[in-house]
Amino acid sequence: MKVLRGERGQAILRGERCQAMLRGERGQATIELLGALPVVLLLGLVLLQALAVGYASVLAGTGAEAGALALAAGADAKAGVHESLPGWSRAHARVSVNGGTVRVRLRPPSPLRALARKLEVDADASVAGS
Repeated sequence: MKVLRGERGQAILRGERCQAMLRGERGQATIELLGALPVVLLLGLVLLQALAVGYASVLAGTGAEAGALALAAGADAKAGVHESLPGWSRAHARVSVNGGTVRVRLRPPSPLRALARKLEVDADASVAGS
């Protein structure tokens, strides 16, 4: 066995030296992970909320187009909008028809109601000649 000298000149064995160096850092990675975990979770929630807003925007645009097409065909524009939206978004959609323009306002799903109101998206589509 090879004998090494420590920082204070004491004789220590090679394996003991490695253990002595690591003994002071035991559990550090766990503490760092616990410190970073809330930031990672918050970032994940923000990204999911951004995806929900984007999806709601696409749905509002599709609904407005469907309502305008229904209006052009002589049908009820509001019914056309509600038929084009998936079930969860029908309750969060507000439809208004003004002349030949159909406007759809849609609140994205959000864990906070106040946040959903702030992130509300809208889209409109018009029928030419109405």
